[in-house]
Amino acid sequence: METIRIPSIMKETSKRHLLRGKTIGFVPTMGALHEGHLSLVKRAKSENDIVVVSIFVNPTQFGPSEDFDRYPRDMEGDMEKLKREGVDILFMPDARSMYSDRFSTYITVKDLSDKLCGAFRHGHFTGVATVVCKLLNIVMPTRAYFGQKDFQQTVIIKRMTEDLNMNADLVICPTVRESDGLAMSSRNGYLSPEERRAATVIYRDILSASDLIKSGKSNPVDVKKQMHDMLKSEPLISEIQYAGVYNAETLDELNEFKKQNLLAIAVKIGNTRLIDNMLAEF
Repeated sequence: METIRIPSIMKETSKRHLLRGKTIGFVPTMGALHEGHLSLVKRAKSENDIVVVSIFVNPTQFGPSEDFDRYPRDMEGDMEKLKREGVDILFMPDARSMYSDRFSTYITVKDLSDKLCGAFRHGHFTGVATVVCKLLNIVMPTRAYFGQKDFQQTVIIKRMTEDLNMNADLVICPTVRESDGLAMSSRNGYLSPEERRAATVIYRDILSASDLIKSGKSNPVDVKKQMHDMLKSEPLISEIQYAGVYNAETLDELNEFKKQNLLAIAVKIGNTRLIDNMLAEF
């Protein structure tokens, strides 16, 4: 596995592979890799000639009171995992090489960035859109791979790539879960054993809401109430930021079901913020 730290070298390396007719699959990450990330790597490897994984904890997507400094980092372990998966290139820039002292250009995807998580993490998706745009321009992948767990992020990145006529095909892969249903996340490591057990209510709540939609005997208001009631029954949940039924394209809350409905939750268990979602057919 080749490790590249300088954006210009990464760009030249990608150009060489593309000129030889090779396809490039790209998995952008912030490290602390788990099986969810590795499932994206496996998919990229199965569909491309060259696989590039980036590890970059992006400072511009963290608010001043968020967990940038304590965000989990395990560079040695991450590199071993990527080598085992047969990754060709690890792109590992530092903040100075991505954001010079004169950096002044940011991307905001209007109408999508201030909903759901964006209402609670102001500026977060501007940081996400900006760094993903930079990474796609540097790596120049044929395909870029993202997980459905960060559903709002995938909607925003898709809109950005369409609006800006970017070349990479986006591949959205299913959420990978623990055996008890909890969506895999680097932040799960923040949870105490008691909080970890409590967190299983999130997926159980989504499954129950999906069943209620499929029954045909409810409406979005009823589903939202049931979701909130179940979350409130777990005493270790310290905050419900949102839980309900949303339009999967616009992220607006629904008043009546569509053929496909986004069930989405964001809660805090102790000080740890967790999100999850599912697409439910009506």
